[in-house]
Amino acid sequence: MTTPTITTIEPTTLREWIDQHDDLVILDVRSAAEFEALHIRGSYNVPLPLLAEHTADLASRLGERVVLVCQSGVRAEQARVKLAGAGVDTAFVLTDGAPGYAAAGGDVVRGAGTWAMDRQVRMAAGSLVLAGLVGGRFLSPKLRTVAGVIGGGLAFSAASNTCAMGQVLAKMPWNRSAQEPTAASAIGQLPRPTA
Repeated sequence: MTTPTITTIEPTTLREWIDQHDDLVILDVRSAAEFEALHIRGSYNVPLPLLAEHTADLASRLGERVVLVCQSGVRAEQARVKLAGAGVDTAFVLTDGAPGYAAAGGDVVRGAGTWAMDRQVRMAAGSLVLAGLVGGRFLSPKLRTVAGVIGGGLAFSAASNTCAMGQVLAKMPWNRSAQEPTAASAIGQLPRPTA
């Protein structure tokens, strides 16, 4: 019987690790705006699209103890899978993300009040469904199709563990208030692994 691989870490355990391990690297894979709004003190911002594009370069800079953080765990798990494919099989995903860590009393940095991406997706999807249903009732029954398309998109998003609406919303001006890191700045900020 094989032992299942543990790929998550609880906020309370991370708090202990921060105090106990000098080689710990915490990568926050959210957008720069989300990172600016709330992040774990001492974490590094490497947004998921950047990590996905430069996985091998990033993997060469990581040591034995890596924790991946996002808002809820979805993007962090995608990052863990990417890093595992590049040979980093010691990465953990923080359960409940940065908000969970803050709620557990972890040391966080709070900045500008940008909504979290999952909240923005819920607002956009809900508004589009409502607009489609109201428009279908009062303007044209064909507008109800908007609600169906959004519902189908959300179901696909859950099944594929991706979010096209989140990717579109990330490009909106209010989510661009913070400067997105470049590959050189994101990877260059990481400490060199000790031999």
